[in-house]
Amino acid sequence: MKWKVSLADIDLGQDEINAVVKVLKSKWLTMGPITEKFEKEFAKHLGIRYAFAVSNCTAALHIAHQVLGITNRDEVICPALTFVATANSILYTGAKPVFADIAGLDDLNISPESILKKITSKTKAITVVHYGGYPCNMGKIMQIAKKYRLYVIEDAAHAPGAEYDGKKIGTIGDFGCFSFFSNKNMTTGEGGMIVTNNARLAKKIKVIRSHGMTTLTWDRYKGHSSTYDVIDLGYNYRIDEIRSAMGLAQLEKLDKNNERRKSLVQAYIKHLRGVPGTNIPFRDFVGKSSYHLFPILLKNSSCRKKLLDGLRKKGIQTSIHYPPIHLFKYYREKFGFKKGLLPKTEEVFNRELTLPLYPSLSSRDLIYIVNYIKDILIGK
Repeated sequence: MKWKVSLADIDLGQDEINAVVKVLKSKWLTMGPITEKFEKEFAKHLGIRYAFAVSNCTAALHIAHQVLGITNRDEVICPALTFVATANSILYTGAKPVFADIAGLDDLNISPESILKKITSKTKAITVVHYGGYPCNMGKIMQIAKKYRLYVIEDAAHAPGAEYDGKKIGTIGDFGCFSFFSNKNMTTGEGGMIVTNNARLAKKIKVIRSHGMTTLTWDRYKGHSSTYDVIDLGYNYRIDEIRSAMGLAQLEKLDKNNERRKSLVQAYIKHLRGVPGTNIPFRDFVGKSSYHLFPILLKNSSCRKKLLDGLRKKGIQTSIHYPPIHLFKYYREKFGFKKGLLPKTEEVFNRELTLPLYPSLSSRDLIYIVNYIKDILIGK
């Protein structure tokens, strides 16, 4: 169906078109100088030493777990209230994902207290997700990691530009992994980035990203080498020049668009204040978010369905973030996970609804959404 107000939209214009056309005219389409520039600018934006563009955030997460030496003897603690790629990337190494609960109904991020309860002698790392662009409690999480000598991987798919205690999200743990999927704060259609400050790990990333080869096609084209060796089991996780060109243009808009998202979130909170049967997670958040999602919690699943169906009839697209990973058929059958494992996560799943949020969402459309929410829930 054609939506009057979609859940997400892309800020894509002439800058991206010109950048892509320039790449096409150059006739060098695979990973090369534009990708190198994109990596450099992204690293500069975060204030980090190393950034590697990859085919998607799942690839970034897989690489992160792989280069840390995580294997089938290990466990990695992560949230279940996230997209399945977070846990799948752990499985790719043979390790077991161990799910921790969220902090609560006002903070949908992984709980440090729940993390502590899940640590065993097999725990090798903690993979956190900054839900909706709101930073996890990285202070407590890093303290736990230091005490138990655990690695920390930041799934920052929602959080480019967000900060925790003055530090950019993605730069606090051992790795930061970003997504440039088409519904994200900056997009290349498909694409991602893995970042780190660790020179030893950066060296491994560079090799694993491209088949374990010692040199790339672009290196050989420049005459830096005429052959290559394969020194590790690698993958074809490269990005291309077209997407990197788009990424550079999108990066220029990121801070401005995040500010627009912030103003829309503030407007939502203002206009939804006092609507019975609703709760807004992160309402009292103090800090710098990237405001990727705007979730609300309804009284129960029946109220959520009533609102979802009612808004759909008015042409307003909504979604649910997320079905908990531990309740997916594959994970239940493989590990025996059952309902009741993560009470707070499961309650949020039953009550959560995500409303439209993107920089080009007009104030008029936001009022249109809010008015129909009120009509459906309280008949005004």
